[in-house]
Amino acid sequence: MVEVKNLVKQYGDIKAVNNVSFTVNDGEILGFLGPNGAGKSTTMNIITGYISSTRGTVTINDAEILKNPKEAKSQIGYLPELPPLYMDMTVRKYLEFMFSIKKVKLPKKAHIDEVLSVTKLSDHQNRIIRNLSKGYRQRVGLAQALLGNPPVLILDEPTVGLDPSQIREFRTLIKGLGKKHTVIFSSHILSEISAICDRVIVICNGEIVADTKVSELSSAITGKSTLTVEVEGSTSAVTSAINTVSGVTKVSVERQTEENCNVYTVEHESGIDIRKGVFNVMAKNNMPILTMNEGGMSLEEAYLRLTSKNAIKGGKR
Repeated sequence: MVEVKNLVKQYGDIKAVNNVSFTVNDGEILGFLGPNGAGKSTTMNIITGYISSTRGTVTINDAEILKNPKEAKSQIGYLPELPPLYMDMTVRKYLEFMFSIKKVKLPKKAHIDEVLSVTKLSDHQNRIIRNLSKGYRQRVGLAQALLGNPPVLILDEPTVGLDPSQIREFRTLIKGLGKKHTVIFSSHILSEISAICDRVIVICNGEIVADTKVSELSSAITGKSTLTVEVEGSTSAVTSAINTVSGVTKVSVERQTEENCNVYTVEHESGIDIRKGVFNVMAKNNMPILTMNEGGMSLEEAYLRLTSKNAIKGGKR
């Protein structure tokens, strides 16, 4: 488990990180989302012990990063945005070198073979790193982070500069790692977070402005739990039918998409999943559902709302 409490990083009069607190549970993939300059990398660097905080604590499985740095850092695998690679080494020689630097206690050959297999580098292990593509260099950086099987992985913007095919492969790789590791995944790209993570922390101007499930990001802003659904059928009949679903509090027509077809915003009680109920009542009344999405606004809209100058946090921002 990773526990961050009241983290502050100050440079003169500027607070790059301002009173940031959150917890990442074992086996969780947490998305750390924010615009460039929001404080993501600074927070990541403090968590890994690369830089110190002005105030606050970071605890990795009961080891505080400043009081017990050796134990805390031994439990972290870190992939910075620009991996520190030795370009004239082969992939395997580099991993053997990093294995020794990290003083890993596992059987050397077997463990490196395993890491090469997980990162799909086995067929490239004898190639010189400078001759690899950007995507494969990122894999080498990830492979060194996995040496020693650390329980916590910190990945700072790992897909920056990759082409769409490489990004897709990296997403699959990270999701697989989440089965055995706690992962903190930093990005400013919305599609990355939504594809990989269930929970997201949004940071802006050094402060956390949201900490919620990706699917509930809209609700975190509006204070309402909503479902957006596009249905074919008369407006009055659809509205009446949806209002019979348990937990529904209000149904509003947002816009017409085509003849006899509308988009509705359905407000409902917090903590209740009404999707099955809406589906069943629409099917019963022969009213086809064309689209259905949780939240009253898209992830992009929610992100822009949160990170704009007028973003609302606790009613004031």
